[in-house]
Amino acid sequence: MESTGKHADPGAKGAWATAKQSWRDLFTWEQRIVVTHPETGDTHTEWARPIPLRNPVSLMAQLSARGWLFFLVGFAAWTVDAFDFHALSIQQVKLAKYYGTSKTAISTAITLTLLLRSVGAAIFGFAGDKWGRKWPMVFNMIVLGILQIATIYSTTFERFLAVRALFGLFMGGVILQQGYSFGYVMAACANLGVGGATDSWKTVFWIAAGLSIAVGLVRCLFPESRQFIEARAAGKASHAPSAFWKETKAMIRKEWGMCIYSCILMTWFNYYSHTSQDSYTTFMLTQKELNNAGASRASIIMKAGACVGGTIIGYSSQWFGRRRTIIFAATMSMLLIPAWIIPTNEAALSASGFFMQFFVQGAWGVIPIHLNELSPPAFRSSFPGITYQIGNMISSPSAQIVNLVSESHFVTSASGKKVEAYGPTMGIATAIIAMGIIWTVAFGPEKRGIEFEKALPAGMNINNTNHHSKKVTAEDENEQSSSGMEMGRVKQAGDVQEVETAKR
Repeated sequence: MESTGKHADPGAKGAWATAKQSWRDLFTWEQRIVVTHPETGDTHTEWARPIPLRNPVSLMAQLSARGWLFFLVGFAAWTVDAFDFHALSIQQVKLAKYYGTSKTAISTAITLTLLLRSVGAAIFGFAGDKWGRKWPMVFNMIVLGILQIATIYSTTFERFLAVRALFGLFMGGVILQQGYSFGYVMAACANLGVGGATDSWKTVFWIAAGLSIAVGLVRCLFPESRQFIEARAAGKASHAPSAFWKETKAMIRKEWGMCIYSCILMTWFNYYSHTSQDSYTTFMLTQKELNNAGASRASIIMKAGACVGGTIIGYSSQWFGRRRTIIFAATMSMLLIPAWIIPTNEAALSASGFFMQFFVQGAWGVIPIHLNELSPPAFRSSFPGITYQIGNMISSPSAQIVNLVSESHFVTSASGKKVEAYGPTMGIATAIIAMGIIWTVAFGPEKRGIEFEKALPAGMNINNTNHHSKKVTAEDENEQSSSGMEMGRVKQAGDVQEVETAKR
């Protein structure tokens, strides 16, 4: 963001006032930013304009070899995590035959997985903020691989559900958005490769288990992130064990409204993705009467669109604005619904699925950075994870709802048979959800451009901050510098934290 030097009204306080201000700001190209004077500590609000997008290739070239390694390991972790999850969702028909039950019953496993993810997000999110990102991630990936193997050896449906519930607990500890779509593509490729035999689902789960354990072992070879190590060193001298929980309580008292808003937003978004994707392969196998190979190929192309859309549209939000981008993508996905569910052949279903997920996951591509910017800076690991997974928890019955409604309503297929109504069910549900996203985002906050990366980890800001809104003296600044506070001061007035950003 580039400052214009023009004064802006401070951010509104209260839900109604914030909604009105957010609606007006949606039609204003500039973004409100809080600027802190580097010497006095005084703050004011002014307008900033977005910097034009740069060639992404030149931006990627600026990333160091170490940075690329960390990114690739993180991407691989979420990719195989998503592979593990979708190994079930794309094989619901096979699993229903294997266990001799309905597709709705099989999707109970998806519900349990999503329910427990919120618990895992809380545990591993706070662990990441307190002890670092490395070992919680290693532990996560190895256990996920073991649970995939346990799924294969679940001889009864009850054991199958129990293992998938535990799987959800550990799945909650890993997030990197575009890896999710790529993991779906890999799972669909595996499903295509093993064929349509009922028992072939086990081979897909073996592949998933091997990939998860491999990523966990590879992560052992890399150190903790440099930012976390340096920030930990900066605040170590004054960090007490109780400070982490003390600062957590202060954050909740101040940010409870943002927590509720983010949970509502994530509820909409998780319904959005799971309703439009989890039963898509089932939709093509049952209502569209494709074979396993055709349904798998269409699924691969569909989620390839998700990978491309999430990357392009997510990057565009840096210039176009987070909320405007989400609203545009959600609107486009809504307009594509008829083309998404009406076609009857593989080619048309593949094309419409590609563009549908291009915009669905295009909207999702904005979410990781948007949630990080809305987060209290010291809690940018736990806050996005917990709110994201609470949304998952609330929306966890999405696949079950789609299966239940579809299996109890019927339409006539192209061959003249009565088939389960997956298309109309997913189409109507997705339209309602997209409208919910549009309205929620239109009246919600946006903090594009906030420099959250300069904040110290949670628990290190209580004793290292100024507890009063007084000016910082030269002596105070020298003292802060000697204790490593040049990494980014965080000002706290009472219990209110505010990331300080220097005027450019």
